[in-house]
Amino acid sequence: MLFSRCHICWLAYILLMANMLSGCALDQTHSKADHETFSLQKNDLVNGGLAFITPSTVTGQEQDKQTLAFGFAKAMQERRPDIHIVTLPETLGAINRANIAEDYKLMYVDYRDTGVFKRDLLIKVGDATGARYMAQLKLATFSQNSNDRLSLLGVRLMQTKQANIRIFFQIWDSKDGTIAWEGTEEMNYSWDTATEKPVTFKAIVEKAASNLIDLLP
Repeated sequence: MLFSRCHICWLAYILLMANMLSGCALDQTHSKADHETFSLQKNDLVNGGLAFITPSTVTGQEQDKQTLAFGFAKAMQERRPDIHIVTLPETLGAINRANIAEDYKLMYVDYRDTGVFKRDLLIKVGDATGARYMAQLKLATFSQNSNDRLSLLGVRLMQTKQANIRIFFQIWDSKDGTIAWEGTEEMNYSWDTATEKPVTFKAIVEKAASNLIDLLP
C-alpha cells in the first residue's frame, strides 16, 4: 500500500518527536573558572561576613547590575549558608542610614578611575554593613542567541539556544583595604528547546556564580 505525501510527513514528524522525547536534547555547559587567593583564609568569611556592593559592568549592561548582585548573593546563600551575607539592597540601606551615600559615590568614582577602593571609605562601608569583607562583581560580557535545530515543512520543532557570560569577582578586606581573593568565570551554556521560553539572565548568573563560590576557602 502506497503512502501519500501527507502520511510520510506525519510519519517523519512522529519519528522526530519520538527522537526528541528519547533524550537526544541535552543541556551543555562549558565553563572555565580561575582564582587567586591573597590573604583570605578558611573561616575568614564565616567570622567576618560578606557584604555585596554595587557591581560594575561594561557599557550597555548597566541595567543588569542589580540582577547580577541578586543572583550571585542568592547562589552564595544557598551554597555557603555558613557565611553571613549582606545583600546589595541591605548594603545600600545601611549606607543610607549611616549617611555616607556621598562617600560611597566617591569610592566608586575612584574605583572607576584607578581600580582601587580607598581604605578609609571601605572602613566606613564595613562599619555600616557590619561585614568585614566586600564582594565586588564585574560583568565583563553577556550575550544570547538561538539557532534552529530541527524543522519540518517550514515548521520549527526545536531550537538550540546559547548564552555566554564572563564574570569577575573580587573580595576586599575593609579593615586593611586590600584584595583578599579574586576569581573569574567564563561560561558557555547551550540548551535545546521546543519552546520560545529563554533561560533568564538570573539563571545564567547563578550557574556561573556557583562555580566561583565553590573555589572559596
